[in-house]
Amino acid sequence: MRFGFVGSFGTVHQIVEIAVAAEEHGWDGFFTWDAISLTAAGTSEGALAPVDVWDPFALLGAVATRTSRVRLGALVFAVPRREPWKLAREALTVDHLSGGRLVLPVGIGVPDDAAVSTVRGGLTTVRERARALDESLEFLERAWTGERFSFDGEHYGIDEVQLVPRPVQLPRIPVWPVAVWPAPRSMRRGARWDGALLQRGAGSTGEGPLRPEEVAEAVAWLRAERERLRGEGAVLSEQFDVAVEGELPADRDEAGALARAYANAGATWFVEAYWQPTSATPEAQLERVRSGPPRLT
Repeated sequence: MRFGFVGSFGTVHQIVEIAVAAEEHGWDGFFTWDAISLTAAGTSEGALAPVDVWDPFALLGAVATRTSRVRLGALVFAVPRREPWKLAREALTVDHLSGGRLVLPVGIGVPDDAAVSTVRGGLTTVRERARALDESLEFLERAWTGERFSFDGEHYGIDEVQLVPRPVQLPRIPVWPVAVWPAPRSMRRGARWDGALLQRGAGSTGEGPLRPEEVAEAVAWLRAERERLRGEGAVLSEQFDVAVEGELPADRDEAGALARAYANAGATWFVEAYWQPTSATPEAQLERVRSGPPRLT
């Protein structure tokens, strides 16, 4: 089990410092997040206020130059609102800056982001964004071979493009699609790539992160699906990560016990993430990071 931390709120300099502290205090990964325009409850009366957000690739590039060990990523990269050739180049740049430490958790974007829900003429429906996500991932896989190719998709097309250099990580930068449990189409997308970021879907019971017993069910489903894909001739990566994100108890013993339960269920990553700007202040995040990840033993 590896542990990551999301630097969620603060100035761009404060978030970089949180990332540096994460490496210094034993975390395995640092993640930012990806949005264009968000609002959240920002006053005691609950009124909505704009939230400061930063470009994830620019931020991770800065973090890459200040760290040497931690994995870097975002929860999650909203792929459909990016042209895939631009996404491929941004990811390549951070992959090289970090010496091969980037991972790409990817999804369709959330309606809370104005760049997803209110763009005129954009990909607005869930189905449209899901198809664009699959198309972009296909483009990335071909682009990172370093070979010249043309691409003719439903949403994106380009002639005779070649992206060099190749990633530091071969054959590609690891891709972790959001896998919504128990939605089969979303889960199949996760099984196809290099990891899955598990999230609760409408067909599951309860609220918040999946419980360890639910993660165990999802992991069994993913393993069976990967075996089915291999039986059909698909070439899949040997390494496959299963990530869960959420809050762990403040008490480190309780946090360790819960993390062990997730590890026993088959999760390989737990990413601590705090999404309330009134409580997840930069100071609170820094204090949490400096306390270190939970211990499994």
